[in-house]
Amino acid sequence: MTVRVLDKLKERFGSAILETHSNFGDDTALVAPASWKEICTFLRKDPQMDFDLIIDLCGVDYPHRAETNERIEIVLHLCSLPKRARLRLKTRVGDEELNGAEVDSVTHIWPGANWFERETFDMMGVKFRGHPDLRRILMYPEFEGHPLLKDYPAARTQPLVQYRNEEEAGLPLEKIAPFREDEGMSFGRNVWNSADENN
Repeated sequence: MTVRVLDKLKERFGSAILETHSNFGDDTALVAPASWKEICTFLRKDPQMDFDLIIDLCGVDYPHRAETNERIEIVLHLCSLPKRARLRLKTRVGDEELNGAEVDSVTHIWPGANWFERETFDMMGVKFRGHPDLRRILMYPEFEGHPLLKDYPAARTQPLVQYRNEEEAGLPLEKIAPFREDEGMSFGRNVWNSADENN
């Protein structure tokens, strides 16, 4: 089924389908970023395609491609439950400074893409045009940079941000320790039972 999907994509979208392959049984299409939304809509809405389930959406950093404005590869995994088919869709965006690292959101096509796109924005710096709530999801708002880029310095120190007070939060902020002394990783807190040391 999926090989026919690749043929159908090439037939319908022509030069917007930059490359296709079925290496190791994984059917993949690389598409032009300008046609990303149109192709995704077709894959979801066309009765012959019917890719009704989004499995994953993520970004991969290829710094050596920065000169060609293809640094970030956005990878979308789809499944058609009715047709029992899977497809990987890719597009490439962004230069060394992440200029042009943006593409249309697919949340209106697959609502489940919402948090995947937010994570890709947070970790990789890709902007999704038309996303209903594009903000960080794993890092705090003041975090600087995007930690899954390959040139992100591992030893970088991030700004310290004070805890919100209860008035700012609008609710009680009771801080509860996660473990009692006899729970958790005692080796990390240097809490040892003297009886164990004597055995």
